[in-house]
Amino acid sequence: MFVKSIMVSPHKCFVADKDDILTNILRTLSEKDIQAMPVLDGERFIGMISKELLYQACFESNQQKDIFLETTTAGEICGYKDLSIKENEVFERTLPVFKGFPILAVTNDSGQFLGIVTRFDVLEQFESAFGVKRKGVRIAFTSEESAGRIERLGDILKTYHENVISLATFDETDKLARRIVLKVDPNDNIEKFAQKLEKTGFRVLDIHKD
Repeated sequence: MFVKSIMVSPHKCFVADKDDILTNILRTLSEKDIQAMPVLDGERFIGMISKELLYQACFESNQQKDIFLETTTAGEICGYKDLSIKENEVFERTLPVFKGFPILAVTNDSGQFLGIVTRFDVLEQFESAFGVKRKGVRIAFTSEESAGRIERLGDILKTYHENVISLATFDETDKLARRIVLKVDPNDNIEKFAQKLEKTGFRVLDIHKD
């Protein structure tokens, strides 16, 4: 899945113009109950603004709060200019980019603002990919790094009529092996299915009912 599949389109986003005064921005953040907004120069993304950044800038300014909020613009204090990602990136790439921030800006190669991706939406996609919200049986096993291993697994799944909820693979410390976590619908074939995995060269590590 790509970022463009889960991003919020621009017309649904709350954004700040670089010339917006902080009083108005703080009001929007509070009234809409949002933590942060992208800051734009026209259609170009130039950074993020949040309550935390706003209050920090106010403290460091040594000005009275009301004066600072009325005379300072978003463009003067926005930060996190690197909190953006391209729409054609895979959504897994978003997690290391967030850096503790709740949203990412989505931009094209020219820096034009195309929308946002929220951390909540990304985590929901990971939950969906791992079948977190569906009851089932998780089977963790390892396989040697060899051609055709997924095809062999597919043949076994077909033989035992297993309905796959999710399938993920992970690196093992042993570079010649790979860990596979499979989640299937509950059924009476699990024990026989696991035995067949073992006989076919997979090493079953754990079986757990969610």
